[in-house]
Amino acid sequence: MENFRLKVFRSVAKNLSFTKASNELFISQPAVTKNIHALENEYGLRLFNRKGNRIYLTAEGNVLLDYADKLFSLQRQLEDDLNSFKENPSGSLRLGASTTIAQYVIPPILSKFRGKFPEVKLSLLTGNTEQVADNLLKGEIDLGIVEGKIKNRDIHYIRFISDELVTAIRPKNKLVNTDEISVAKLVALPFVLRERGSGTLEVIEHALRNKGIKLSSLNIIIYLGSTEAIKLYLENDDCIGFISIRALKKELESRSLKILRIKNFQIKRTFDFITPQGLKPSGISARFIKFAKQFYNQK
Repeated sequence: MENFRLKVFRSVAKNLSFTKASNELFISQPAVTKNIHALENEYGLRLFNRKGNRIYLTAEGNVLLDYADKLFSLQRQLEDDLNSFKENPSGSLRLGASTTIAQYVIPPILSKFRGKFPEVKLSLLTGNTEQVADNLLKGEIDLGIVEGKIKNRDIHYIRFISDELVTAIRPKNKLVNTDEISVAKLVALPFVLRERGSGTLEVIEHALRNKGIKLSSLNIIIYLGSTEAIKLYLENDDCIGFISIRALKKELESRSLKILRIKNFQIKRTFDFITPQGLKPSGISARFIKFAKQFYNQK
């Protein structure tokens, strides 16, 4: 049922390169050019403009790309829905997960899911929450799992599991000689935090704001791009960091880090599946969501 010319056009449009499309589709560059010309002749419209060595979508090309994305999305949904009737489904599931989830939550689920459904090809892209949402809306993944919510009406959220962000320090931290501090004292301490665009940082900022503390009022020493980087930094510095309790198991057991309690202050959040608004999860995606919830005993 696949329209190959449309597939070629979509690859060129996404990459803005005939060469990259050729490599992606495993066909020759002349074949790519031939398919694009055939599509332009079919519609009687120019789909790309050239400027020097670069190509750009025309207005007509942008319209076609929008419809091509919708058609390919519907085709994948059709395949998933038909696959769901099989006892042992086949096909592919392209997942995207924000960093904390990709490192500490999803790997055991992927292993168990693959064991039960060996004919399903799994792939996982990792990024921060904004990047995962962007991947989803561009059709680069089928299902996302994120640790924060972004203000985008095109995204639909499905609750997965709960999580808590705790304040972590090294046991020999010279700036903190107690196991509990007040919220007010946070502004006097140095912090290492996740990067902008991270769902974790958004949740932290919101929780602090509810206590009358602006993120800009904190003494932020450095922003880092992953939880692992933050943990290693904290083990070697007298900073403080907010980390998912799910990511601290090994460090708490080895006592390389400990939790610093903050009086009357907790940061609760959820990890959520995300899908395009108006597109109900079906087929393999729906089966994965159900499997993942059962794995963590969530209803």
